[in-house]
Amino acid sequence: MPIFEVVLPVEQQRLRIGTRVSPTARVHALHVRDLLAKALPEISMEIIPIETAAERRVGGFASLHGRTAAKRELDKRLLSGQIDLAVHWMKEVPSDSTVPEGITFGAYIRREDIHDVAVFRAGSPYRTLAELPPGAGVGVASVHRCGQLLRYRPDLTVHTTHGDADSQIDALDAQDEYEAVIVAHSEIARPHPPEDRAMQPLDLEMMCPPIGAAAIGVACRIDDVPLADLLYTIDDPLTRAHITAERTLQHGLRAHYDSPIAGHCWSLPDGRLSLRGLVFTRDGRHMVEVCEQDAGNRPTRLGTRVAAALLSRGVGALISH
Repeated sequence: MPIFEVVLPVEQQRLRIGTRVSPTARVHALHVRDLLAKALPEISMEIIPIETAAERRVGGFASLHGRTAAKRELDKRLLSGQIDLAVHWMKEVPSDSTVPEGITFGAYIRREDIHDVAVFRAGSPYRTLAELPPGAGVGVASVHRCGQLLRYRPDLTVHTTHGDADSQIDALDAQDEYEAVIVAHSEIARPHPPEDRAMQPLDLEMMCPPIGAAAIGVACRIDDVPLADLLYTIDDPLTRAHITAERTLQHGLRAHYDSPIAGHCWSLPDGRLSLRGLVFTRDGRHMVEVCEQDAGNRPTRLGTRVAAALLSRGVGALISH
């Protein structure tokens, strides 16, 4: 954390933090608010939920159009001065949409747990995916989970689910079509009783996360220097490097959140970066994997190298299929 004093002008003694309306998004915004409050406890802060037309439709935000529309709405409010900060869940920010002129990601918050979990229906006799009988149903809300799950258990029946993690778990308990859902552990915003529910953490070899998983980005206006200085105090350099490498990979593949890809960057003990990229068919029958390493200050070069290696092995056909 840098050592300098941040002083906001009088007109910014109240910060307006824009966010999406979902429970998970509100949790992220509150986390950002709390971090900023530690740096400037005398500043009042207001969370401003912003809903788009896509989110008002059932499953609307789950589409690529819905995610793009949500980001554009937050960008518009930020540029017009209706909000001072915009909080984004980075896995939902399309890498093929450039950051508008005048906006920058001033901070990436330290990444949370990136693992997925299999959450089983209350009262289910099963505790792990390996215990499920052939033909058992599992709900997933993303292509990257569908392909990897079917590669591990091609005999399972996959159901498409919608909504945030909490909504998917609620829907799981309300029916008997499938035994479990796979969601990101960091996206479960509230407890889910009863106690007889099983939750199985999934290792990264089995379920590689999507690009930008479990990372929060905070955007501000470039010309707002005092606020950019404030965000710098909560920025996590390692998370910034990891997200930069992953998003460069995604951009190089001309892919988006709904593409059958996954990617994860992490730091090695010696400070170097390691990036694993996967491209697979939606049925999990075919998968191409590349893992490369580079210097800790070269995340863009690393993402470009992994994307080039994957493209050289013909993954373009799998992505566009």
